[in-house]
Amino acid sequence: MSSLRELRYPTVTELQSSARALAAHRPALCTLRQIGLSRAGRPLQLLSVGHDPRAVLVVAGAHANEPTGGSTLLALAQQVIGDSELRAGTSWHFLLCADPDGASLHTTPAPRTLFDYHLGFFRPAGPEQPEWSPSVLPPDRLPPETRALTRVIDELRPYLQVTLHGTDLGGSWVQLTKDVPGLAEPFAKSAAELDIPVETSASDAAGWRASGPGVRVMPDPGPDAAYPYAPDDARHSTWYHAHRYGGLTAVVEVPMWASDLVDDPAPHPAPAAALGELARRLRRDAYRVERILAEALPRLPGAEGPLLRAARWALDLVPALAADWARGTPPDTTVAYLGSVEAFGRRLPLRAAAMLLRVLRDAGDPTAPRLEELVAVWSAAFEERYRARWVPLENQVEHQARTVVTAARHARDHLA
Repeated sequence: MSSLRELRYPTVTELQSSARALAAHRPALCTLRQIGLSRAGRPLQLLSVGHDPRAVLVVAGAHANEPTGGSTLLALAQQVIGDSELRAGTSWHFLLCADPDGASLHTTPAPRTLFDYHLGFFRPAGPEQPEWSPSVLPPDRLPPETRALTRVIDELRPYLQVTLHGTDLGGSWVQLTKDVPGLAEPFAKSAAELDIPVETSASDAAGWRASGPGVRVMPDPGPDAAYPYAPDDARHSTWYHAHRYGGLTAVVEVPMWASDLVDDPAPHPAPAAALGELARRLRRDAYRVERILAEALPRLPGAEGPLLRAARWALDLVPALAADWARGTPPDTTVAYLGSVEAFGRRLPLRAAAMLLRVLRDAGDPTAPRLEELVAVWSAAFEERYRARWVPLENQVEHQARTVVTAARHARDHLA
């Protein structure tokens, strides 16, 4: 594996090679096994450390465009192997990559700018995302990656599942399916030590109860979702599968680029007006991408591939999302919340444009240069608006790993 000081994220092949080396070095303690195959036949591999029935499951690679988790997973595995206290009464299990097919299509292991990052961008359509597919598909249509993950949860019955996520630009936050008292303080301390802002009002967790700054507890079944536009519901994802065994899931988010605009708790002076303006811009930006897609589509050969499916899925979210924002009744009125919403509004059409650009380039379509200019301009504007600063990879990994270990300890004590 490359040094964490290099601006580079490991590939799935490199993750597997490092895991094999760890298992070979400590064969009495570690096992590496295949738990399934992806849709394209790629192996899904689980590294287990220890043999205690009380288990923690760590999942990396659920979203192809969030690469920090792979580095964090290896760092955690090395830490657990070397620290008998972490293994006392607990076995640790590491799913190297939940979506190796998606990871093979996100091709920016060493981004220097947001533009670099988006030139190789891929994030599957919602029904193709392993953790989210149960929220949008019937059980008989779930992808094999999802079925493999739920089988592992059924086998291990973890008291804690941690899934390693990230964001391109913003701050760090944690989403919990059940509260973990005591987590918020060490989480905030770690972020401060590593100069990572805490995203106090992430739009992903709009309306959810705060356990502390940047730590949100997902709603129990019953309450309406914060955004009617959303085609999925976290309460039907694999995150809640551990609940049938008395466990819980922590989703640990860490940014690649940080912005101090996402942790301002001050009240926004005009949140309804701001949301209305964000809705108008979202529609306008999406329309620019849709026009290029409509022009190029008759020239694109063959059936839709994953890039085009994902781009169209992202664009299809826009009308309902913009309508929801235009209602002007935000569940949170802080500057941080509106900053998080604006970031999402910039992110959605930019991602659609980036994935469509890859399709147009591969096809040699004449609209590709026009779309590339749009991706470049939007990426630069995103960086400038949020005063983006790169978070060193070792800091991304250290903060995410610290949060996992802290969550495991506090959840164990709370559930004891």
